[in-house]
Amino acid sequence: LWQKISSDTKMLFSLAVSFLSAAAGFLFCSAQENPPLFEVTYNGNWPSADEAQELVDELYYQRAIHAYMTMLPALNVIGMRDGSEGAFGKGYNVLPIWKDRMDSRTWVPTPNGDVIYSMSYLDLKETGPLVVAAPPRVIGMFTDFFQRTITDVGTLGPDRGKGGLFLLLPPGYQGHMPAGYFSFKSDTFNVFLFFRTVMPPGGEKGPDPRPAVSLAERTRVYPLWGVEKEIKQMVFPNASGKRVNMMYPTDFAFWEKLKAFVDYEPVECITPELRGVLASIGIIKGEPFTPTERKRELLDKAVRTAPKMIMASRKMGRADGRNMYYTDRQYERAWAGATAEFHQQTYLDIDQRAAFFQYAYSSAPAMVMRTIGAGSKYPVTSRDADGEILNGNNTYSLRLPPDVPATLFWAVTAYNVPDGTMPETSQLLPSKNSMEEREEKEDGSVELFFGPSKPEGVSEENFIQTVSGRDFLVAIRLYGSDIEFFDQTWKPDDLLKQ
Repeated sequence: LWQKISSDTKMLFSLAVSFLSAAAGFLFCSAQENPPLFEVTYNGNWPSADEAQELVDELYYQRAIHAYMTMLPALNVIGMRDGSEGAFGKGYNVLPIWKDRMDSRTWVPTPNGDVIYSMSYLDLKETGPLVVAAPPRVIGMFTDFFQRTITDVGTLGPDRGKGGLFLLLPPGYQGHMPAGYFSFKSDTFNVFLFFRTVMPPGGEKGPDPRPAVSLAERTRVYPLWGVEKEIKQMVFPNASGKRVNMMYPTDFAFWEKLKAFVDYEPVECITPELRGVLASIGIIKGEPFTPTERKRELLDKAVRTAPKMIMASRKMGRADGRNMYYTDRQYERAWAGATAEFHQQTYLDIDQRAAFFQYAYSSAPAMVMRTIGAGSKYPVTSRDADGEILNGNNTYSLRLPPDVPATLFWAVTAYNVPDGTMPETSQLLPSKNSMEEREEKEDGSVELFFGPSKPEGVSEENFIQTVSGRDFLVAIRLYGSDIEFFDQTWKPDDLLKQ
């Protein structure tokens, strides 16, 4: 039959079959589904070399940002250690004391010039176990170099404010642990010692620091297994009045110091996942850190950009509002309801932790627990009563209602926004406290003023000077905070722009 069909008909039939076959193939291909990742990547193919390199660089940069934010607690205290040891010397026996109070010439995050500071940096890898004989009536702590509290010292510590012998053990210590000490093991070889001693109230010249300094100078630090003739004599340099930079690095040195820290400390002190993040940017314990020129550029970019991201987060606040102390005030709680280690109920609050360690240091249980008549609380604000950012061009007033619930003392201090250092003006110490003479209203309330120059009719004792054109923070400290603060039957007023 096929032989009897004309050639033209055969051709038309062949074309029809070809068309139908092609159509069927088209319909089959159109109906075929690919896995979902095909559509959001490259339809089953590799990216181009240029785009692949661009994406790899972006990932490296994002990992560097993450590493910065998660390692900031360590770099914060490393900066403090390096600045202190460069200015005052190093060793377990060196305990710098700000004997004439700390002022704006010391660059450190949110310092408190209303108590006497004693701070040193211990190296348990170098010395082995150390004993610290803490004086009575200290408000202090020991932390590891992630600024996780090893123990409080003082009223909320095991000594209950009576002082005592604290035994600090290095990671992995398996030797004998003698009785008679408050014994604690650190997760890092490096340990931060931070003691505060309170000055007695003063008269016209303000509180006298000498009794608090004498008390701090009773501190003794020595190796557990040292013998008296070999133990170094304590040295107490006066750190007051000196220009000292104790801030963390803001350039490539950040990564170099981080690498040195990773190399020095035990593997166990950093979680495997975080070590993986660090490894992805080339920071691996015991291995060379030699980033390429392009990676150095990305690391430099990250160390400049990450602080801006943290500041932006601080300014914008939290969607859940946990950072706000009150429903009708601008004051914030630095921990946002988390623990001293920044644990919320179901997660580690890494953003709040990064924000804290950008402008502060030393997070301890005594700062967050709602202890009655003990511990300390720190309402802080960057805004006035209208929600506007505080700026040094303007003049503001702050009213503290009568009967401030602070059994030890209260203080109000101005700070720089980026890093919590004190604004340096002719005043040097931008803080007022209840131990100094000040003018009070008839009802016992106190009104303080902030501005680039003292308003007419305001006493020097009630004035804190700001820097024109520069934003600032205001922190209220309540030492020995009491139930009226927790019940919120006492609240500080917001700052009012004059």
